[in-house]
Amino acid sequence: MSKQTALKRAGKQCELCGAPGYPQEYTIPFSEGIKEDQASVAVCERCMLEINRNPLNTDHWMCLQSSAWSPHAPVQVLAYRILRQIDDEDWSLNLLDSMFMEADTKAWAEQGENEEASNCADCNGNPLYAGDTVTVVKDLPVKGTGFVAKRGTAVRGISLTNNPMHIEGKVNGTRVVLLTKFVKKQN
Repeated sequence: MSKQTALKRAGKQCELCGAPGYPQEYTIPFSEGIKEDQASVAVCERCMLEINRNPLNTDHWMCLQSSAWSPHAPVQVLAYRILRQIDDEDWSLNLLDSMFMEADTKAWAEQGENEEASNCADCNGNPLYAGDTVTVVKDLPVKGTGFVAKRGTAVRGISLTNNPMHIEGKVNGTRVVLLTKFVKKQN
C-alpha cells in the first residue's frame, strides 16, 4: 500500500471535521505494531492546528460526534485520543462512553496515554507533546549520517521517548533522536 492511504480513503474531505478541500496526512503517534501507511488520518489545516494546540479548543472538536463513528480504525483512534484530552465536557465524556471499537483498535487508542502526559520540555521549558513541531536552535551534527541538522530546521510530528531529555523526529528524511535542550517548540 501507498503511504497516502488516508488521503485516498478520504478523497477531498477531512476525516475528522468533514471540511472539504485538500487534507494532509497526519500520522498517529504511539502506533506500535501498526503499519505506517495504516496509522494515518487525512485532516484539514484547521484540524492539524487544533491537534497540536494545548489546551485543545473544545468547540472545534464537537465535530468528533460524527467522526467517532467512522468505520476506519485510524479515525476512531485519533477521535478517541482527542476526546480523552477533553475531559471536562459532558458531551465528550458521553461520546467516549458510547464509542464502540474492536478490542485491538481500543488497545491501539490507549497506547501511549502515559507518555502523552509527558514531562518532556524544550529549551525554554515549554512542554512537548507527541505530534508537536519543533525548531532546531543550534547546528547539530547527526551521528552516523554525515549531515548536520542546521539551526532553524523544523522537525514536524515529533515522538516522545522514555527519556524526557530526548525526542525523535525526521530530519532530511532520516529518523533521528534530538536532545530537547537543542529544540524550541513552534506555536
